[in-house]
Amino acid sequence: MSKIEYTGVTETAKAWEVSERSVRNYCTTGRVRGAILEGKTWKIPSDAEKPERKVRLNTSQKTLLQTLKREKEASLKGGIYHKIQIDLTFNSNHIEGSALTHDQTRYIFETNTIGPSNRTVNVDDIIETVNHFRCIDLIIESANRKLNESLIKQLHMILKSGTSDSRKAWFRTGDYKALENEVGGRETTKSADVPKAMNRLLADYNSKTNINLTDILDFHVRFEEIHPFQDGNGRIGRLIMFKECLRNNIVPFIITEELKMYYYRGIRNWATEKEYLRDTCLTAQDYFSIKYMQRPEQ
Repeated sequence: MSKIEYTGVTETAKAWEVSERSVRNYCTTGRVRGAILEGKTWKIPSDAEKPERKVRLNTSQKTLLQTLKREKEASLKGGIYHKIQIDLTFNSNHIEGSALTHDQTRYIFETNTIGPSNRTVNVDDIIETVNHFRCIDLIIESANRKLNESLIKQLHMILKSGTSDSRKAWFRTGDYKALENEVGGRETTKSADVPKAMNRLLADYNSKTNINLTDILDFHVRFEEIHPFQDGNGRIGRLIMFKECLRNNIVPFIITEELKMYYYRGIRNWATEKEYLRDTCLTAQDYFSIKYMQRPEQ
């Protein structure tokens, strides 16, 4: 019997034209036949084939939106809707600096309290958590609607209502920004130019047929570059991605703390290297399939 030759993650990633993180994820989820973990290093057969991906929901998974709607209407505890409400809200708020823990987020959703705490809790964190739950309800209810300016502004209105920001005279809750802002030290679209930029973005996106993951990510990057609202742009942008995945029968995903820096890098480098963000979101899709749909994409 011939001796099996192995290669490393770096070499395999280059051969398959994916990130090293994706190769490790393939190995961890058992999708690379013959891969062996020695210590912290994966040994991959040199003739191993790159696993195929299907980013769209398979036949048995096409009821995800129906499941979310049904569980939402029934106020079912412990189901997919329940878990997604808590996990999406916690992770998206956490990325933006919320100090609430996952358990506190769960307590708020389940009992309308924050549970036991030995430290000061920011009231805005609590309000925005409750508001984010309502935003998720809205994207589920309106999942099949074409994306439009009214829906995007409605999401912002819900997210920021009742916060300290909403009481500031210059802050526009549910409307585009009045003052210039920046993201990651970079300038964004000037406030006077936002309506025109958003109309162009929505027109470009809605003119597409058979929208795929890359189209959704491109919209997200352009949305974040415009940064149309004074605050809340990241959360609104991620809610939009989740909604559009549901609408276009694509496995949705949640950006976690572990993926945050890769996600930011992907947005920064989208213009020159789209695979950074694609790989990050494909990895997040795998996690989503395993955690919420009981099996990874095959």
